Amino acid sequence: MKRVIVLSTSLRCGSNSDMLADKFAEGAKSAGNDVEKISLVGKEIQFCKGCFGCAKLGKCIINDDVNDIMAKVLAADVVVWATPIYYYEMSGQMKTLIDRMNAMYSLDYKFRDVYMLTTAAEDEAETPKRAEMGLTGWIDCYPKSRLAGTLFCGGVNEAHEIEGNAKLQEAFEMGKGV
Repeated sequence: MKRVIVLSTSLRCGSNSDMLADKFAEGAKSAGNDVEKISLVGKEIQFCKGCFGCAKLGKCIINDDVNDIMAKVLAADVVVWATPIYYYEMSGQMKTLIDRMNAMYSLDYKFRDVYMLTTAAEDEAETPKRAEMGLTGWIDCYPKSRLAGTLFCGGVNEAHEIEGNAKLQEAFEMGKGV
């Protein structure tokens, strides 16, 4: 059994990337894994101040929801990021969370496999590539980990538009395979 943390970074109710996250989590649970989905909806996540206090303390000095999220990521075997693609890049809230988790850099971590689930109105295969590059920049800071898989569903814009799409089953199967 693996400990799986799914980070859903969309703030829109009924978002397509959140629905992919749910299906991935469902698949991982069906395979007997311990799964927790963390939605950033309602979370207080401030911008990094660049003070590097985290390097000394092993946690961020800002008192918001990031330190709790970070503790769960550190203890996970598998980390899953789900994000809508905005202007061919990850959501701002995902990037802000990545920046704020700088305190993890010098800490021990369990995760080895990292997955990325993306959705966008655009449907070209290259649409998620910049976001994937941004996430691999984070992964490169954790040399025992790797980008284990990605899943992109393009052509979905409105909330719930992904319903009935075959990519939901792909997300379930990907989760099942962790």
